[in-house]
Amino acid sequence: MTEPLYGEDPEPSEPFPAGPLYVPVRPGPSGCATRLFRTPLGRRTAVGFTSERRLVATLGADQPWIRLAEPALRALTAPLGVATVTVDPQFTAPAPAPAGTTPAEPVPALRVG
Repeated sequence: MTEPLYGEDPEPSEPFPAGPLYVPVRPGPSGCATRLFRTPLGRRTAVGFTSERRLVATLGADQPWIRLAEPALRALTAPLGVATVTVDPQFTAPAPAPAGTTPAEPVPALRVG
């Protein structure tokens, strides 16, 4: 069955490449690893930003990053079962902690705007 293509379709059936992205990473013993986040519904997602300014505004100036094309980011995260790439998330907040406890390190949660 062929997917219909409409010029006015706000959500196309096929994802299109977003271009070179600024991808948050974390240093590890073997080099850098792509950071994965969760959507408000709890699904894991890879994240990329279209500019360094947007990455810094969302995750802070201390966040390490690398440049990756969107297809390369998908190829890196697909073996981990992550099929979603969120581009330019607009909001981060610490993950909720049980009442009366303070998390040792806040874990970012993303809201896709």
